Amino acid sequence: MVSSASDAARPAATPPDTGPFRWIVLAGVWLIYATFGMAVVSLAPLVPQVMRDLSIGATGMGLVFGSWQLVYIFAAIPCGALLDRMGVRYGLLLGAAIMALSCLLRAYATDLVTMTLAVGLFGIGGPIVSTGAPKVVAQWFKGRERGLAMGIYITGPALGAMLALSTTHTVLIPVFGDWRGVMWVWAAASLVAGAIWFALAQTAAMRASDVTSAAGPQQGQLAVVMELLRLPSVRILLLMSIGIFAFNHGLNNWLPEILRDKGMSAAAAGYWASVPTLIGLVGSLTIPRLATPARRYLILIGLCVAAVIATLLLRADPGGVLAIGLVAQGIARSSLMTIAILALVETPEIGERRAGVASGMFFAAAEVGGAGGPLALGALYAGSAGFESGFTFLTIVTVLLTFGGVYLARLAGKQPG
Repeated sequence: MVSSASDAARPAATPPDTGPFRWIVLAGVWLIYATFGMAVVSLAPLVPQVMRDLSIGATGMGLVFGSWQLVYIFAAIPCGALLDRMGVRYGLLLGAAIMALSCLLRAYATDLVTMTLAVGLFGIGGPIVSTGAPKVVAQWFKGRERGLAMGIYITGPALGAMLALSTTHTVLIPVFGDWRGVMWVWAAASLVAGAIWFALAQTAAMRASDVTSAAGPQQGQLAVVMELLRLPSVRILLLMSIGIFAFNHGLNNWLPEILRDKGMSAAAAGYWASVPTLIGLVGSLTIPRLATPARRYLILIGLCVAAVIATLLLRADPGGVLAIGLVAQGIARSSLMTIAILALVETPEIGERRAGVASGMFFAAAEVGGAGGPLALGALYAGSAGFESGFTFLTIVTVLLTFGGVYLARLAGKQPG
């Protein structure tokens, strides 16, 4: 592909630091992204208590789960453009503060409306963080290290989610008494992560990195978006992002309840629900660094197939088959999003300077699935008194993802197999 003239006129971006400090920067991003994961799944292990206390039904709870994604859809591109212009130093700090406020307001929710608004606020802070993280990696890392860095930072939300799922009923509820106290914990975690990032933002190296990002002429946001949408690979990746997030967010939010529906206790469901996250941690550290341009789409296809397998095996009763399904889910969720974003930001017409807008486009499209996945599973559960219809929906989605991966491989001139 040929880079645009506007890109050619811009000075090439280089990593602002080649020493150990870039790993400290990555650790700061990781910490904020970990609190992102905590906030995303914070309500999942508390569904029965929240539904009872706030008089919310299954469909209403699906709306709560999907509300932040609905906001995210409209906020992601402006947030990405904002980050491209102002830099990530204070952008990520703002994102952490908004996430903390969202968790705090959940603790004071009194009904469906107030809980939906509190969770919806996360849809403003979330895109600042999720579009800022790949931008930081694009600025500070090159080559194979970029895939490794993306794999590392994506373990942040995975570990945060695992911590939230596994400690809510075993540690936090006994200590704080109810689900509202648990929300205070996650609000405090986001504030601490933001404070650490603020300290990093004051360093000379971080200030220099923002100057590097801001250098060169700027295009209008709409012009950049339209230029990128002309690229076939970008359009396919945006469509695939919808299915990836429908699969990930649908299961992330409803998995504890799916397991409880099979007869597990709340504590047991929390432990079992952390299995995909644990598997995902290993996958996040190994799979992205293997996804070089020559085999990136083949790996993407394999992850889509793992997602299909997960939607089939998670229908099973507790036992070995269900465990295999959870492992398959963990493999799929570990790197589907990471490799898709990696393919996007390494498109020659995008690069470091457009990573914010491109990531914003990706997440804006993705959150259509992020909102629709949980909402669809909740509605299908309410309509059928079980999750079988929901699993059928996810199977169709993941099969379509597989076809999308095959199409991308052919588009790139890489025939599967």
